[in-house]
Amino acid sequence: MRIAFCFAFLVSSVLAANIELDPLSDEFIDYINSQKTTWKAGRNFDKNTPRSEIRKKLGYIKKHSQLRAQPTVHSKDIEIPDTFDARIKWPQCASVISTIVDQSECGSCWAVSAASAMSDRRCIASNASLVVPVSAEDLMSCCWQCGFGCNGGYIQDAWDYWATNGIVTGGLYNSSSGCKPYSMQTCDHHVTGQYIPCDQLEYDTPKCTKKCTSGDLEYKSELTYAQGSSSWLASVEDIQREILQNGPVTAGFLVYSDFITYKSGVYQRTAGSLEGGHAVRILGWGTEDGTPYWLMANSWNNDWGDNGAFKILRGQDHLGIEDDVHGALPIV
Repeated sequence: MRIAFCFAFLVSSVLAANIELDPLSDEFIDYINSQKTTWKAGRNFDKNTPRSEIRKKLGYIKKHSQLRAQPTVHSKDIEIPDTFDARIKWPQCASVISTIVDQSECGSCWAVSAASAMSDRRCIASNASLVVPVSAEDLMSCCWQCGFGCNGGYIQDAWDYWATNGIVTGGLYNSSSGCKPYSMQTCDHHVTGQYIPCDQLEYDTPKCTKKCTSGDLEYKSELTYAQGSSSWLASVEDIQREILQNGPVTAGFLVYSDFITYKSGVYQRTAGSLEGGHAVRILGWGTEDGTPYWLMANSWNNDWGDNGAFKILRGQDHLGIEDDVHGALPIV
């Protein structure tokens, strides 16, 4: 007991003195859990994973608010339930909405999260007649105004590009679904698992090709479109009403090193330093033990966190999660 107490005191003292522990160390994980906050930490990444390896996955670049369109405001007559989950609301599209993608060894979270939400919305708007995903690869490689491909991008521009240029269909890696499936290999970002370790892969942004990988499909005929420019949701209530009516949206937020250890509960920053920005999908919301949360889908495959998903504090723009949220209506 005395040894355990001394260890906990030492860890607390170290962090209190702003001497940062290795975020992949057992001591760091133990410290987070000792704080008894709203979430639990655990090992998602091998403790020898370089920090640079983790930062490669963080490709969200925040766009200055002055460059955004006017925010979309929904009618206050739309009643907002206490709990909502898009997978339950639209069971006919649950298999699409529940898909946790893998961005591989590429900072394409901005494109992957946007294309996933676009896929959700096409399924919902078509009552499950359009279930072939929108291609994250086509978006990432061909939208030059969206950013820098594997080196990051802007989620608002991804949604705007869908309206102006269109994005072809394309499923997950190693699938034959759609025109341009994701070409970068699913990999283990974390502890040893069922895939090749991500650090054994190295990818540059794929070249933009206006051609389907399958000879049976024609690029132009596989293009999908949005009805208009992206909606910027500038309040918690408008984010909720947008999801209620049209399906999941994308959001960007700042990632601190404790986030990579998330396992369960409602995440809010507890310790660690800034690592970068990340883009994810918002699937719904709720309250856990009195703490309001957003239900999120990550893109580091199902082995990370809570089967690839996580919850984050809702209502306080925590780490900017409510500041850069976007969606658009599909043409079906």
